[in-house]
Formats: sequence, structure tokens, C-alpha cells
Amino acid sequence: MQRTDFSKMACSIARTLDVIGEPWSPLILRDVWVGMSRFEQLQADLGISRKVLTERLNHLVDHGVLERRPYDNRPRYEYVLTPKGSELVDLLMVMVGWGDKHLAGEAGPPVLYRHHACGEISSVELSCANCGKPMHANDVDVLAGPGSAV
Repeated sequence: MQRTDFSKMACSIARTLDVIGEPWSPLILRDVWVGMSRFEQLQADLGISRKVLTERLNHLVDHGVLERRPYDNRPRYEYVLTPKGSELVDLLMVMVGWGDKHLAGEAGPPVLYRHHACGEISSVELSCANCGKPMHANDVDVLAGPGSAV
């Protein structure tokens, strides 16, 4: 079955989904972010088939989200986040906040995050890049931008 190509749509959400919109990619990014950089580590943690993991890793490398680096004389590689990939992890951290709030249940969140700057356990909050105030869906108007299809 042919997958829909979202990359040509005049929508940043669609274009982002073209890169990480299937379920394995965000989980691979999460694992690389927390230090699992080798194919075998990723496969063991995710329980993903070698074929699917290879396809996903190649896709993420092709989109500049991960970088493949050789780590021994055989053709073996480790995967590291690029700056573009690190920015995608920011998106995943926002997803974590939603999941912790709505899906963690009585046990609470499975992972906590300590902020380097203040040393406190915290969560990601969206704020306006201009004024610093909270910025949520009901706080904005959606306007056509320069790349709009309209």
C-alpha cells in the first residue's frame, strides 16, 4: 500500500508528519536521545523488526534528523541526533506533557525531567517567543503565511 506523500502539502504539520508521522520514528528518536545509539540497542528496546528499523533509520538519516557514524572497522554504525533531530525531540517533550497529564494514570508519569538551568524537576510549557506568556491553541489566531497555498 502506497503511503500518502505529505511533504508537498502547504502545511507544516503535514510536512513534519512526513518525517516522523509513523509510530516507530518518534520512539527511535526517543531512544537515540536517551543514549541508545546502536542498531542492536534500538532493536532490543523497541522489539521492532530489522527490516522496519533499517527503513526508519534510513528515512530519518535521509531527512537530516539522525546522523550515521561508523564505530568499528566492520560496516557498523551508531546513530546520533543532528541539530534538526534535537529540535524534533523538543516536540516529543511537548507530547510527553500531554501523555503525562491525560494518560499516565494513578501511577504517574513514567519519566521525570530535570532542567539543567535550574536543577528542578519540570515539564515543558509552550510560551510565546515574543512576550514569554503561555501560548496554547485558544490563545492564537491562525493566519495565512508567506508559504500558504491560498
